Amino acid sequence: MADARDSGNSRLAIIAGLIMIGIYAIQFVAARFSLREHLTATDLAALRFGGAGVVFLPIVWRGGFVSMRALGWRRALALAALAGLPYPLIINWGLTYAPAAHAAALCPASIVFFSFLLSRIVFNESAPQQRTIGVVAIIAGLLLFIAPARDGTGGVLVGDMLFIGSGLMFSAYAVLVRRWRADPVTATAAVVLLSCLPLPVLYFVAPSHIHAAAATEIISQIVIQGILAGAAAMFLYTYVVGQLGPQTASLFLPGIPIATWLSALRYSAKRR
Repeated sequence: MADARDSGNSRLAIIAGLIMIGIYAIQFVAARFSLREHLTATDLAALRFGGAGVVFLPIVWRGGFVSMRALGWRRALALAALAGLPYPLIINWGLTYAPAAHAAALCPASIVFFSFLLSRIVFNESAPQQRTIGVVAIIAGLLLFIAPARDGTGGVLVGDMLFIGSGLMFSAYAVLVRRWRADPVTATAAVVLLSCLPLPVLYFVAPSHIHAAAATEIISQIVIQGILAGAAAMFLYTYVVGQLGPQTASLFLPGIPIATWLSALRYSAKRR
């Protein structure tokens, strides 16, 4: 009976991971478009957590914040610092220097590498030889990806380093979620709601071009960055981490570059 339950949970985790891939691919393409048109990195971050906050606030409010207190405010703040407001700001900042294809490749690859490394350090987890070879190949790929940027514009290299740094942050988030056995809804809600708190201050101190964007663009980014990427995809990845562990969960992420490429092609075709 337990084996059947575990098998069912694994299947659900795989489905969750595949849905997450599609959401993040759409997010990268949509973010790159708006960053080149009207919105700033701060605008996208505000729309991401503002939209996600609308989803999670009623859920947490209905529970009387009991689950948040059970997680603990220090842990909640740590998770929010790693996967909350600073995380998309760094990625969106990187997108102002480097193309979406770099983000779609370097962010997932970095998460796979750092999840492998941190899991070995924190949980003393061993890995099959094939996975170790795969991680070594990812490191080689990262170096090859970054090398051309050193001979080109310095901005692309800066963007690539920001993407790699974001991968380290998200990997640390996944490891802490597993170490603390955090409930997926609680962990995601903590990240989202705590990230909403500094948004009013951020609006006044950071550059914003949101007034220049059309209402349709703002609404679409609230849906894509907030409800889908900020709420749904974040919950799905946290769920997969809880079911399969950080190492295995991170292996879904290399599928994002392919999905992003397909999404970009489809978007370009519609624009013609």
